[in-house]
Amino acid sequence: MNQQTATPQLPATERTFTVLLSPTRRGARLARLLAVAHLDLWGLPSESAAHIVAELATNATVHGRVTGRDFQLRLAVHTDSRLRIEVTDTRGDRLPAASAPDPLAEGGRGLLIVEALATRWGITPGPVPRKTVWAELDLVP
Repeated sequence: MNQQTATPQLPATERTFTVLLSPTRRGARLARLLAVAHLDLWGLPSESAAHIVAELATNATVHGRVTGRDFQLRLAVHTDSRLRIEVTDTRGDRLPAASAPDPLAEGGRGLLIVEALATRWGITPGPVPRKTVWAELDLVP
């Protein structure tokens, strides 16, 4: 009689990674590095996701920063077909908008980059005082 050992497996429906990071330039950089490392570990493409995480994390540190409060990065893969990136900060009173900046401005293009790379993106307010800016990438053409 053959006996097989059952090995527990994570359901293929969702893989997640969540981390709290300091709202500093170092925290934003670490968000990008951790996202790339986890996507590589999961065997998923990371180039577009790295740019999106970098922009959303930078926005959280620049526009969503509250002293003493971290921001959260969450990555979720749904049924191996969609990656959802979420960055939650504690400035729900400041909702970002993707709009064309002055052509000579040095900044203000982050959400335009997110909009260009993501399949879809948006903002979920709350719970007070937070907001979550999210972006999704389809992993299967």
